[in-house]
Amino acid sequence: MKREHAIRGVSGAVMEGSWTGIVDVGSKPVVAREAVATGILTLSPEGLDVVANGRSPKGDVREASTVAAIQAVKETSRTLPHCHLVPIEGCTVDWEVEEAGLRCTVSVRTHWTTGVEMEALCGVSAGLLCAWDMLKPVEKDSEGQYPNARVQDVRVVRKSKGDPQD
Repeated sequence: MKREHAIRGVSGAVMEGSWTGIVDVGSKPVVAREAVATGILTLSPEGLDVVANGRSPKGDVREASTVAAIQAVKETSRTLPHCHLVPIEGCTVDWEVEEAGLRCTVSVRTHWTTGVEMEALCGVSAGLLCAWDMLKPVEKDSEGQYPNARVQDVRVVRKSKGDPQD
């Protein structure tokens, strides 16, 4: 569906043919919804060891990064202007140390008129960025760069929507 509206741009000039707004979901039924997203922070062997053994100079990487992920899930509509404020009923954050790095998986649940994919993606992204921040002293090389640390493969792995009759 194409929306044609005149809006004022940052400069105040009127831009024809553009539309910025939030989609009306008021007529959609409230149903159970869930989204699961995942991503990985690639790390050096030293970074992986620090995470696996809980030795980060800034504290427990997974614990702090879980808090960051949950905060991001709850604040998604403030970060992404087109997202609705969704009543979050549940959120889990799981961490796995893999050969290539630290994997974060976030699951978000609600009963609402719109999905929670963006909330799950925001949670994964914030969790991985928090982990990177906590591992900077370990991951930084002699030139102050991060040759191994990369946030990668952030994606939705599953979403579901229940029956409006449930």
